[in-house]
Amino acid sequence: MADVFVMGSINQDLVLKVERRARPGETVTDAVLSTHNGGKGANQAAAAALLGASVVFLGRVGDDGFGDPLVRALGDKGVDTSLVEESEGTSTGTAFITVTADGENAITVAPGANRSLTPQDVEDARGAIGGSRVLVAQMEIPRETVRRAVEVAGEEGTRMLINLAPPFEVPRAVLEGVDPLVVNEHEAAFLLGEKVEGWTARWTPPEAALARPEVSRRHGRADGAVLAEKGATRHVPAPRAEVVDTTGAGDAFVGALAFRLAREDTLEQAVAYAVRAGAAAVTKEGAQGALPTPDILEAL
Repeated sequence: MADVFVMGSINQDLVLKVERRARPGETVTDAVLSTHNGGKGANQAAAAALLGASVVFLGRVGDDGFGDPLVRALGDKGVDTSLVEESEGTSTGTAFITVTADGENAITVAPGANRSLTPQDVEDARGAIGGSRVLVAQMEIPRETVRRAVEVAGEEGTRMLINLAPPFEVPRAVLEGVDPLVVNEHEAAFLLGEKVEGWTARWTPPEAALARPEVSRRHGRADGAVLAEKGATRHVPAPRAEVVDTTGAGDAFVGALAFRLAREDTLEQAVAYAVRAGAAAVTKEGAQGALPTPDILEAL
């Protein structure tokens, strides 16, 4: 039995380090370009594997030649990539990331082959899903595919973790089948019915409503996680870390959380471990290249 089954995106990340982001109609020069392996799904799978989890990954890359190195890199980190296939006539997913001097990032994604992952692909992977303790998904793949994953996980008795990133309106039945739901401050605002980039959520889970005061109080502060369960909320603080690049922090958190839940930690114990992983990930550039190993967490 695998610890974690991850389905999601695989991207080539193009990262621009800038002093500040350009305003509309403005050109900013002197940026520094670097390339990294990325995609929320791939990052989360790598994060769990590097911490010691057995991980199976379901995803798609394009037939443009850019996907092969990304898949090999996952395999080198210990991820089972036997369910990753090329999607004919599509490009590999690409993310364009700007990182400012304070380490904050802004990301625009061209999903490419990630959008070709279908509900039938989930059904075809039913055996692997049923043979895993925790299934992880994000929203860089089609919503109907995520919905089918929730259904299959429920039928197979596999715990379902969804990272609602980027935030989209999803059916109530999907969110009710998730345990846990992971969101950052922007995604939390979306769920809480607050306006985010022109969108407004139409449904608020009880746990999100419960967490509203704590989320609002801590909005904009990178100081750990807010955990809401069983009628109570609590703040899990993060250790101090020098922020270089926040790109992979959320994915490190999710991968570590899934790993510890698969090892039967309580949610509070798993969140405390995941917060440390997220803090460690901000100390280096890039996403997968910044993911921590157990010895790094022990030293944090």
